[in-house]
Amino acid sequence: MASTAATNAAPGATFTVLFLLSLFFTLALFHAVEARPPFACDPVDVGNRNFVFCRTESPMKDRVRDLIGRLTLPEKVKLIGNSAVPVPRLGIQGYEWWSEALHGMSNVGPGTRFGGKFPGATSFPQVITTAASFNESLWEEIGRVVSDEARAMYNGGMAGLTYWSPNVNIFRDPRWGRGQETPGEDPLLTGKYAASYVRGLQGDGGDRLKVAACCKHYTAYDLDNWNGVDRFHFNAKVSKQDMEDTFDVPFRACVVEGKVASVMCSYNQLNGIPTCANPLILRNTIRGEWHLNGYIVSDCDSVRVFYDSQHYTSTPEEAAADAIRAGLDLDCGAFLGVHTEDAIRRGLLKEADVDNALANTLAVQMRLGMFDGEPSAQFYGHLGPQDVCSSAHQELAVEAARQGLVLLKNRGPTLPLSRVRHLTVAVIGPNSDVTVTMIGNYAGIACGYTTPLQGIGRYARTIHQQGCADVACKTDRLFGPAIVTARQADAVVLVMGLDQSIEAEFRDRSVLLLPGRQQELVSKVAVASKGPTVLVLMSGGPVDVSFAKRDPRIAAILWAGYPGQAGGIAIADVLFGTANPGGKLPMTWYPQDYLNNLPMTNMAMRPSKGYPGRTYRFYQGPVVYPFGHGLSYTKFVHTITAAPTAVAIPLTGRRANTTISGKAIRVTHARCSQLSILLQLDIRNMGPEDGSQTLMVFSLPPAAQWAPHKQLVAFEKVHLPAGATQRVSISIHVCKHLSVVDRNGIRRIPLGQHGLHIGSLKHSISLHAATLGVVKS
Repeated sequence: MASTAATNAAPGATFTVLFLLSLFFTLALFHAVEARPPFACDPVDVGNRNFVFCRTESPMKDRVRDLIGRLTLPEKVKLIGNSAVPVPRLGIQGYEWWSEALHGMSNVGPGTRFGGKFPGATSFPQVITTAASFNESLWEEIGRVVSDEARAMYNGGMAGLTYWSPNVNIFRDPRWGRGQETPGEDPLLTGKYAASYVRGLQGDGGDRLKVAACCKHYTAYDLDNWNGVDRFHFNAKVSKQDMEDTFDVPFRACVVEGKVASVMCSYNQLNGIPTCANPLILRNTIRGEWHLNGYIVSDCDSVRVFYDSQHYTSTPEEAAADAIRAGLDLDCGAFLGVHTEDAIRRGLLKEADVDNALANTLAVQMRLGMFDGEPSAQFYGHLGPQDVCSSAHQELAVEAARQGLVLLKNRGPTLPLSRVRHLTVAVIGPNSDVTVTMIGNYAGIACGYTTPLQGIGRYARTIHQQGCADVACKTDRLFGPAIVTARQADAVVLVMGLDQSIEAEFRDRSVLLLPGRQQELVSKVAVASKGPTVLVLMSGGPVDVSFAKRDPRIAAILWAGYPGQAGGIAIADVLFGTANPGGKLPMTWYPQDYLNNLPMTNMAMRPSKGYPGRTYRFYQGPVVYPFGHGLSYTKFVHTITAAPTAVAIPLTGRRANTTISGKAIRVTHARCSQLSILLQLDIRNMGPEDGSQTLMVFSLPPAAQWAPHKQLVAFEKVHLPAGATQRVSISIHVCKHLSVVDRNGIRRIPLGQHGLHIGSLKHSISLHAATLGVVKS
């Protein structure tokens, strides 16, 4: 019947039906185009399918040049801010550059949204906790999982592909509120973390990128708001020596070894020049010396900050010109989009300078495949909701937390607790049943949470009291019930510490002690407890718990950092021995007295009269717990099986007679390419438990005023079953890791006896100059 009716219809009616059908499909196509991902070159769009910039087979430089050549100046300047404006006539939609993935997909930046098919994402431990694992393969695997989830959310229209993570600033001062975001205080450790995590995020597709990572904040940024000084007004005065051997190290590793796609400049000034307007560090160092293949982005509104707050330039146009000429490619903010055209009109800047900036940002987008068509047709187009919060990803979050927990004290030993003797456990403290606290800052919405109380409840019957209303713990109002509970249990676990109300972005600490009356609660509960008392600490920065370290009634101390969405599982697994702790502190824990007369604004790393110096490399005073400290439930024994005792440093021919100065050889005058020494060690697990051990190799260079006290030069994570022995080979590059930096910022190799320390083992290597390289064993 329908067929007959259509056949007998009047010609006009048929035309109307066809017109409506045509209109329907046109609108459908229009909406499909509107819904397509940013910067996708639609192959069915006659208007742009033949553009060179859409041809994936064309060389990248040709594609970039073609696209820039089609843009007008007003269009160009609207593309150099984080909220890039659409160019409809070229089929280019808007794009939000700002997304974050510090330790999982974050909703801090406007580029990522949760909801619909993506209600949450896997939230791994905060970086400071994961760094404590000293496990490069773990860091890379976390990056891979995070980028899987990032691509899945991008394919679903809920995220971008450019992530301003990781934070690889040195945790120089223990009060810094953002220290939790970093891998700690050691340059080598931080650089290894940076390169590993970036490789995981960006994938192994060669010049193609899975997502684009960003190492931030370059440079000498480690103060947010202390004693009336904030990051927007701070001028970091840093010597050439400290720049070369401390602050530059992780960023160089991130760019050179990790091949990161982006670097972010910071808010502060460096020796009187805003970092985002400094051509010496942006154009010369990052792009020139380190050969960044990518873009340089400002911290958010930092160009406006150096004009409005620092008054570095007289006009906004001068600020825009200074930033772009210095090497800045992208502004997190709208400042460049507003003032760049006027800067060009006034002759302060050339349009070619803007073209150069765009060439760097557009090339990254093309490497991401953002001009290659629909995501479903791309290499990672298969990733979707099923790849976010998967069981494998969530299990990795548990494992990462287990590996990052650090056992600081274990008297007796008391831990692990017994499932037979400790049937009832009192769980006390303001962090005992928290969720969001466990994921720290720059986090998103977790897949789910397991609190410490819930985790311990898997092993024993629990009795719960907070003891303090929150971590501020301003009163003892809740002490009484907590003390009563401690008397009733076979064991007590106190979960104390900090949260984002104490340490966070724009919130530096003034003291290192536990907040409020927490210490009082811990001590009173320990006195009342009829069984062992265990102190578990959540914090990003170090805490002076000297009282607990000394108190024999506090049997064990476990640092959990901010352990991520599954932190409660990991804590309980370690407490009851299902997991053997193997984490090591990535930063020194200082006594409160360390802060006496030590302003955060003093950037010097080395000690001087009345000044104690910074980090384990230069500070030699008393500590609560040292860098690298961490106990295990088993015992490891190391033996050196092979190591050289002398190494000859080959010199470049024309330098052979001129480079030895002050008993040190300038690195640039040595033949460094193959100059490595190989250590072979046997490590044996002598205890009753399977476990992991981190082999840390420290170098003690010959005495010199400009040399560090000691320096981490290599580390290796080894897992051993009980009773097993494994041989481990560690390569140490002489020029990179046995060199030191003189006062002029020049890296030199000291001649003479270098000590290598691995735990209690000590080995000496003599370095001497030679015209031909010889290694003697």
